[in-house]
Amino acid sequence: MSTPPAAAPLSLPARPELTGDRPLGVLLLHGFSGSPASMAPWARYLNERGYAVELPLLPGHATRWQDLNTVAWTDWYAEAEAALDRLHATTEAVVVGALSMGGSIALRLAEQRGADVAGLVLVNPFVSSTRKELVALPVMKRLVPATKGVVNDIKKPGQDEVGYPRLPLRGLHEVVKMWRVLVPELSRVTQPLLYFRSAVDHVIDPSSSATVLDAVGSREKEERILTDSYHVATLDNDAPRIFEESADFIARVTAS
Repeated sequence: MSTPPAAAPLSLPARPELTGDRPLGVLLLHGFSGSPASMAPWARYLNERGYAVELPLLPGHATRWQDLNTVAWTDWYAEAEAALDRLHATTEAVVVGALSMGGSIALRLAEQRGADVAGLVLVNPFVSSTRKELVALPVMKRLVPATKGVVNDIKKPGQDEVGYPRLPLRGLHEVVKMWRVLVPELSRVTQPLLYFRSAVDHVIDPSSSATVLDAVGSREKEERILTDSYHVATLDNDAPRIFEESADFIARVTAS
């Protein structure tokens, strides 16, 4: 099954007429069962300000939901790492921005590739959960391939993240397996961190906030609450705020 055009990955070169002779890059990562469509407006906004932007399509996404039951979390990480390498081939510094599960991948990149990540911008990152049913995933995934999807938790009408209508359980278990590697090493994250969290989120609970902010080693870390958006805030009413404030953050942390 082919990927819908709206969900295709983006690779946008730096615009030297705006940035001068010091090209800078931004890597953007979408969430679980979503697609690059959720991040494309943010990518274009940053590119219009001169940044090179890589927005990869993570394996198993934007085709059919069954495909997300055939990949491992390490496949998502490898795709993100390859995009980071592409940016570093043409830019001097890279900031990583991410939505939902993409936040876990972004944090893992910061742990593993610390010198290559100048800063992090996370939007409703999915790094932990208080949902008791996740404990049963190793068994559930063998009995039920998927449950009702969690796509398009967006307050603003007319938006579409081009995600799956079903939630693949083998794929979701890979997210949990990633947390087991990621969370114990969060103290290795020392980059400046800007964290956006929606006050109302019907997809994830607030536990990720404390999991991340209490554990990272970043001296500069700030949480900003989004009051007019749900989970996919990058397509929601607060998106302009995310875009503007992230651009200011990126400019500042890459200035030296």
